[in-house]
Amino acid sequence: MSASLYLFMKSLHVTLAVTSVLFFAWRWCRAMQDGPAVGSPTMRKLPHVLDSLLLAAGVALMVSTSQWPHQTPWLAAKLTALLAYIGLGMLAMRPTLPFWIRSVAASLALVVFLYMLGAAHRHSMLSWFSSFS
Repeated sequence: MSASLYLFMKSLHVTLAVTSVLFFAWRWCRAMQDGPAVGSPTMRKLPHVLDSLLLAAGVALMVSTSQWPHQTPWLAAKLTALLAYIGLGMLAMRPTLPFWIRSVAASLALVVFLYMLGAAHRHSMLSWFSSFS
């Protein structure tokens, strides 16, 4: 992959990640207010589209740089954290759960996102607690 294509894919991945987490936070705030837009078909489908594009860009980067989770600890940690982020996000959006559980789940999902950001930025399982590599 050429350097310019790599930079484009990395920029796309970062942009989609930021868009995804901001959209999650907005949807969660709306859900806590019982906002009508949260239940619309567009609002239910858009996160899946964004996250699918985000995952595709991440896989493209992984393949283009030949970094595999079983060989790259920070990538394995990031993918494991992604599963936690998805699960916590699902709990945060579940309308049948009490407000406090949804609030804790949403807060933890954002903390997990920050962990993933640090793991990717520092290329370390220790995320923000490591030195730059």
